[in-house]
Amino acid sequence: MAIGAGGTKPNISTFGADQFDDFDARESRTKASFFNWWMFSSFTGGLVAVLVLVYVQENVGWGVGYAIPTAGLALSLLLFYVGTPFYRHKPVRRGAAAGPARLVGRVFRAAFANRRRQLHGDQLHEHDAAWYAAAGTKRRLHHTRGYRFLDKAALPAAAAEAEACTVTEVEEVKLITGMIVVWLTTLVPCTIWAQVNTLFVKQGTTLDRTVGGVRIPAASLGSFITISMLLSIPVYDRVLVPLARRRTGEPRGITLLQRLGVGSALQVAAVACACLVELRRMRAIRAASATAAHDTVPMSIFWMLPQYILIGVGDVFSSVGILEFFYEQSPQGMQSLGTTFFTSGLGVGNFLNSLLVTAVDRATRGGGAGKSWIGDNLNDSHLDYYYAFLLLLAVINLAVFVWVATRYEYKKEYLSDGGDVVAGMASRETEMAGGGKGKVVERSKVIDAPLVVVEEVRAV
Repeated sequence: MAIGAGGTKPNISTFGADQFDDFDARESRTKASFFNWWMFSSFTGGLVAVLVLVYVQENVGWGVGYAIPTAGLALSLLLFYVGTPFYRHKPVRRGAAAGPARLVGRVFRAAFANRRRQLHGDQLHEHDAAWYAAAGTKRRLHHTRGYRFLDKAALPAAAAEAEACTVTEVEEVKLITGMIVVWLTTLVPCTIWAQVNTLFVKQGTTLDRTVGGVRIPAASLGSFITISMLLSIPVYDRVLVPLARRRTGEPRGITLLQRLGVGSALQVAAVACACLVELRRMRAIRAASATAAHDTVPMSIFWMLPQYILIGVGDVFSSVGILEFFYEQSPQGMQSLGTTFFTSGLGVGNFLNSLLVTAVDRATRGGGAGKSWIGDNLNDSHLDYYYAFLLLLAVINLAVFVWVATRYEYKKEYLSDGGDVVAGMASRETEMAGGGKGKVVERSKVIDAPLVVVEEVRAV
């Protein structure tokens, strides 16, 4: 499963987004909604699995339960192969584009080697437009002001046989560095999301789960995350984005990092809600003296519903926003690397959650003399303290994210091989290339206006 997911998850969304033509106005506008609906379809499949497959497995049989997704995967594979002749393929020639690890190592080595040299912006090495037209594998990037120590890698080589890095190569490493910094600020939200399948479920098992005489599983509330997300995505894409677009002038309504910020703020609200619910549960425990491990607290499990809904709505901003951000800001030809940031963040978040739970349990247990915040018996623990600790982490992380976001420089690239540069993924021209003819655009916004028709030069 891990090997198969490693091949599909980083590439499915990337390959789907690559089907849109940046040089076509209509397709560029449609691409802005692609990740919303890709996530919508993905979570729809998850909801079907929870509501249908689980029922089949428990009431019909595990053989039939496994046969259904097996047949579905086989059909998906068949449809993929049938559609192969119709897909847009964007091959990358290794001779013209170094791998990410090699590129990062080369730029950092060159910057370190030139650390004592004076930096002059007008002396930085860069290929002309004809070189990029002939290579056909990447777009020329405009020089930005961030991470200026890396600019020394593009200084002309002192030795005749040595070759300096280009401005575009340096900017690609800057993009990767910037994405790593943003990725680090997403780890705390991913850790908070991990509570859904751990502490939220364990907390729910202590509450009254009877509905109409039927005792529901504590984990079933997780389906409300999916449901709230499925309901929120169409509202966001069809209602909120047009309203925000008219107010802000941004084609996406809000920028990519603003979307991530809203998602992080909603997660802060979800943790605050979970803390308040736990405080009420503790009061109910004291009132009923239900301190034993298997005692049912006289409080409905549906008190936990708001925190699940807040996480589901927050996912519309955070999960979809992270996926879209890393795809859009990845260097040309490295989009699958960008989406890998998204999936790896979820994995690291789960590991950090396990580490955090273990560390807090040992620290608060005090060698067995104290009362653990998250002991085996939640009715005799202080889960409210742990949620307050998570809330503090979330607030601090949100402040750090805002600081990083205000200093982040979006990717600026030339979208044509000569003359005026087409704002293929931007809503405005930002600045002129120094001394050149091309206009530079930010790849943070999708255009919502007609494009100048430009002939794209393709390498044969």
